[in-house]
Amino acid sequence: MATAIKPTRMELNRLRARLKTAVRGHSLLKDKRDELMRRFMLIVKENKSLREKVEERLAGAMASLSLASAIMSPEMLEQALLYPKRRVSVGLTYRNLMGVTVPEYEFHTEGNGDALPYGYAMTSGELDDAIVELTNTFTDMLELARVEKTVQLLAGEIEKTRRRVNALEYVMIPELQTNIKYIRMKLEENERGNITRLMKVKDAILAEAHSFS
Repeated sequence: MATAIKPTRMELNRLRARLKTAVRGHSLLKDKRDELMRRFMLIVKENKSLREKVEERLAGAMASLSLASAIMSPEMLEQALLYPKRRVSVGLTYRNLMGVTVPEYEFHTEGNGDALPYGYAMTSGELDDAIVELTNTFTDMLELARVEKTVQLLAGEIEKTRRRVNALEYVMIPELQTNIKYIRMKLEENERGNITRLMKVKDAILAEAHSFS
């Protein structure tokens, strides 16, 4: 509240410095929010494209797997998929994006270069298609996970930045401006009061001097 502060020039200078800092911070945060929104929209478009690609490839793989299941016996299908020839590992690093720490995934495979973990004699071509399609989709799925996590983190940072911008714009800056105006009015009022007292003292002195003349 304006009435709870001391109407002194020292306090006025302190509040003016705070107001200057708040206005500067507000401008910087608005710039950050706008750039975050721009990056966010670009990544959302990338996310949409990747998701459509992954869903399309997974649908194709599942269709081939369904056909393979209809052709092969459950025991033969299970046996064919029981012993994979390749090992998969995922590396995780981080990078800074507009002050937000976002993940970076790396997909590594070890073992036989052939993606098919079984012989060809007792299996169907549909199973081959399903396995190859799923293998090729792994990298896209990992990239999709990275992009979706980045979208989630950026959304959180945008919301946090938006709250800070609003707090400065609608609470802190108006309050500082109100307090500064209050102090200036009180100082001007005190100055007018001092001038009035001085004039009265002057008039009293002149009147006293005139009475002795």
